Amino acid sequence: MSAASETPPSPPPAKAMVFAAGLGTRMRPLSDRMPKPLISVAGKALIDYTLDRLAGAGVKTAIVNVHYLADQIIAHLARRKIPQILISDEREKLLDQGGGIAKALPWLGADPIFLANTDSFFVDGPTDNLRELCAFFDPDRMDFLLLLAAMADSTGIEAGTPGDFNMAPDGRLTRRREREIAPFIYTGIGIARPGLFDSDPREAFPLSPYFFEAAAKGRLFGRRLDGQWFHVGTPQAIGEAERKFGRV
Repeated sequence: MSAASETPPSPPPAKAMVFAAGLGTRMRPLSDRMPKPLISVAGKALIDYTLDRLAGAGVKTAIVNVHYLADQIIAHLARRKIPQILISDEREKLLDQGGGIAKALPWLGADPIFLANTDSFFVDGPTDNLRELCAFFDPDRMDFLLLLAAMADSTGIEAGTPGDFNMAPDGRLTRRREREIAPFIYTGIGIARPGLFDSDPREAFPLSPYFFEAAAKGRLFGRRLDGQWFHVGTPQAIGEAERKFGRV
């Protein structure tokens, strides 16, 4: 196939919804005085791993929701130039991830967006994972496209974690059944169609049921991470991430 006839990769989403409003209870005592997104791993705040990765993927604007110790996050992000940061203030009420997206819809618009957690990060292998994610996303077939890590390629996963999804050869995802061990875990990075949240009447609601509903309709897809994923959900996971991060 000639280069001229190849389908060009999809343009990356220009906006991202970045989740930084959680209470970080599992990160105590470190999170008693500092919000989890600002906790440092290998000399860098967790939220900066996320935002730097998004900036490198072409994201121009990141909407960051805040709740717990919000002033610290706002002050930290004020120093950033790229991407542009818009603060979605949830200090009066924690809205969960689904409600956070719904609150930010006037800023997010109708085009596909990145979804990004702030308690993990990854190191690319030979593949630029976010570039591949953008190239694979097809809004005509997909409601969500999630970046997944193989359990064997993940750091910071607690013993007994059963995984999240099974993945078909075409990338279609199915939810792990009860008492089943699934080979893939959601990395906290994905692409979504924000219009899915337009008609939800609730103020606060979780995101995961939207994933499961999309899976039931055959509209939830995934791509396997090429590289190493680091989940940093507890104080113990920080040291593990730092030890392995230095060897990647």
